[in-house]
Amino acid sequence: MVATTPLHKQVIIPMSLDNANNFVKKSSVHVANINRALKNIKLDVMADFIRVENNGIVIATNKVANLLDLQTIENYVKSAHSIEEDQMESLRLSQSKS
Repeated sequence: MVATTPLHKQVIIPMSLDNANNFVKKSSVHVANINRALKNIKLDVMADFIRVENNGIVIATNKVANLLDLQTIENYVKSAHSIEEDQMESLRLSQSKS
């Protein structure tokens, strides 16, 4: 079990609960693929884990994500076969540190 601390940076991806649950079923694969995509374009941000929230998924990262990080993560999530893109909103950064 991974405990969240105020040190975790978060990217929130609003989507339907069905999409979120389907995406999280393969969260270890998605974390690895997101990290590979970020590394391929030489970004320092890495995804730590993914969890389901009421309004979608939260991807905890090791650093605060910038616009290029967000775009890279969003492109990966939209291309994942386990979600329906029309039920996904634009992602955003968490407004708090928790």
